[in-house]
Order: sequence, then structure tokens, then C-alpha cells
Amino acid sequence: MQLAAKGANIILSARSVDKLEQLKAQLPAGEHKVIALNLSQPEHVYEYAKSAINEIGKVDILINNGGVSQRSLFLENDFSVYRQLMEVNYFGLIALTKAVLPTMVEQGCGSIVAISSVAGKVGSKFRTGYSGSKYAVVGFMDCLRAEVADKNIHCLTICPGSIKTAIAHNSLNEHGVAQNKPEYSIENGMDVSIAVSKMIAAIAKQKDEVVVGQGLSGWAPTIKRFFPGLFNRLTAKKNYK
Repeated sequence: MQLAAKGANIILSARSVDKLEQLKAQLPAGEHKVIALNLSQPEHVYEYAKSAINEIGKVDILINNGGVSQRSLFLENDFSVYRQLMEVNYFGLIALTKAVLPTMVEQGCGSIVAISSVAGKVGSKFRTGYSGSKYAVVGFMDCLRAEVADKNIHCLTICPGSIKTAIAHNSLNEHGVAQNKPEYSIENGMDVSIAVSKMIAAIAKQKDEVVVGQGLSGWAPTIKRFFPGLFNRLTAKKNYK
């Protein structure tokens, strides 16, 4: 919404076309499009997105925002849960980036934005799969940034903390099913509109990596960096579920 208000033409992508069409109808006037993609099927995403890009033409900014979280203990998790998380959070991102990046290189500019998480910088209980997938995103973006630095391609990794979204409700349990319940830290997290404003500012300033959050979720990476032993002891004691 905020990018569209600045004059951007938006390509909306997710599994639910009906919801995307409703969102598109709320956007300011522009040449906005809806594309149905299921990130849990990355090979299909890659082929479909590649063909769609050929029709769309120039893409200035790719924001990899799709993802799913998890709230369950490693000893209790089905192995398939880890597969689900990596397919959506990591391989889905790889597929979209692989499809879009060549056109950016050809046009000589562009921004690849990956929404990782504070969980991609620090770990805590109940998130072995989610955190692992988001750490992978951070590592991938660090490598990609180095590879395309001479091609005028901007790579930004955004690590949100607790933001007021439906992420807790949609988080997978030990059987890979949405837990469908709220979480205090999320319900009392940063407002989405504020978070989006900070993300757009980071894109405009061509930052490499930013943490977007308030309270402990925003400070966690800094605390771990300077006081790793203390941070690890605190996370071992605290239940974040």
C-alpha cells in the first residue's frame, strides 16, 4: 500500500488470488497485477515466475516476503516440518530471486529484498526449523550481495522482530499444522504500518541489512553480539511460545 502510494506498480503474489484481488482493489491507481504462486512448490514457482517476468518486463524491486513460522520442540517435531519450512522460507525465496535477478542484471539495476527475521540472527526455544531457515536466508543474501556488487544490484536483508501480523496463528506445530492461537509478543509487537515504513526507508537508503522491531525483539541481535553468554542463558530459561 505504501509503495503504491509512492507511485509504484505492484505485483502481488500469494496462494489466495481472491485475497490478492481484494488488496489490489484497495491500492491507489496504477498498473498493478496479481500472480498466484505457492512457495511450497519452489520448482513450479521458478518456472512460472520466469515466464511471467518475460511478459511483465522490467522489475525494479523484488520483495521476498512469503514465509511461515513454527512453534514446537525439536524432540517432538516430525521431520516433515523442517522440509515445509525450508521449502517456503528458503527455496521459495531462491526460486523467485533466480527468476527475477537475470532481468535486473540485464537492465543494469534493481533491488533484491529478503524478509528474514530476528530469528535469523539469534535462536530461541520452539523455533529450530524456523530459525534455521531464516539463518539460511541471511547467509544466502550475504553471498548474493557480494556476487552482484559489481552489477549495480542492491541486496537488502530485513530482520523483523515481533510485528502485529498473523504469523503466530499460522505457525506450524510439531505435525506441520497451523497452531491457530495468538502469541503475546506478536499481539503487542510493532504496528505493521510502522514496520513497513522502516522497510521502505531501508530500501530507499540502499541498506545492506536492518533489524525492524521494538523492545527485546529489536535489541536481541545486539545483546547477543556483545553479551553472547548472557543471551544464551536467558534464552535457555525463557519460554517464548
